[in-house]
Amino acid sequence: MSATANFDPNSVGLKSNNIFGLPFSEDESALVLLPVPWEVTVSYRVGTAQGPDHIFEAAMQVDLFDPDVKDGWKKGFYMLPVDKNIRKKSDYLRQCTELILSHMVDGGLVADNEQLSNKLVEINENGKLLSDWVYEMTLDLLKKGKKVGLIGGDHSTPLGFIKALGEVHKEFAVLQIDAHADLRIAYEGFTYSHASIMYNVLQEVPAVKKLVQVGIRDYCNEELEMIEESNGRIRTFFDKDIKAQQYEGATWKEICQQIIDALPQKVYISFDIDGLDPKLCPNTGTPVPGGFEAEQIFYLFKLLHQSGRELIGFDLNEVSSGFKTADGIDAIVGARVLFKLCNFMVA
Repeated sequence: MSATANFDPNSVGLKSNNIFGLPFSEDESALVLLPVPWEVTVSYRVGTAQGPDHIFEAAMQVDLFDPDVKDGWKKGFYMLPVDKNIRKKSDYLRQCTELILSHMVDGGLVADNEQLSNKLVEINENGKLLSDWVYEMTLDLLKKGKKVGLIGGDHSTPLGFIKALGEVHKEFAVLQIDAHADLRIAYEGFTYSHASIMYNVLQEVPAVKKLVQVGIRDYCNEELEMIEESNGRIRTFFDKDIKAQQYEGATWKEICQQIIDALPQKVYISFDIDGLDPKLCPNTGTPVPGGFEAEQIFYLFKLLHQSGRELIGFDLNEVSSGFKTADGIDAIVGARVLFKLCNFMVA
């Protein structure tokens, strides 16, 4: 008997099932989601480690009909259980990070404090361990023939997954939806900082031949220099430039085509929720004015799919309800973004 034999897609989502209330097991699912409840290096507000749990809860309210990918859910989506040990380690290390940041804000040097220096080493070592764990988990799924998506956690979480994809695919591009460039080198001393993810990807995953960034509106001089000196490996569509084109008469379709034209055949999507207008993600760690409506990004994904390009994986990160439960807008938007990504992944 198939998993959907007694399943009513028009009924209430059952938490006894899995993500989106779907009745599939891991083996029955074409797409497997890895939750990574990690937020060790966030530099402003916390909460994203709870993102996978809150998205799971909000996902029960998502209707399964998607006009862009009809019946995509029938191929099976399954979210692995949240690893409580990862979450506990993140909570502990986050406390260490806060001690370091407090010391730095007060004008202190970490190098002059033996205790904090040891904590910094511990944080960086565990960042590497987390990346290795994600690499092993996702590579195993890929070898089993599964399509894979990752749910953060902060934006540092997908490094190991992108490395795993580099073992399977000779070359591909990362399409980054984000308010931040994330090209800082060991930001605040943390090698695996959420603000360093794309720098680390470019350094450690040679299969990533192109990084196409969309919506960037918060960055430093060092990051701008890296973009300008990348010899085309990084193509950044700054938020201000996108808006200027629109003010001067360009359509969003025309701008989307520019973005798609910059991409090769194989594409990985890294979706930081703060790429959206902050009214849609007010509790994310570092919200920035500007950004997109969710439907704008869904339209970009639709044109990307229609172009014939292959989506090889994705991550969704920085979804936080702060200290609230999943009844806030953040998790609701996050769940719908996730459903759209899942559907295009199996389309």
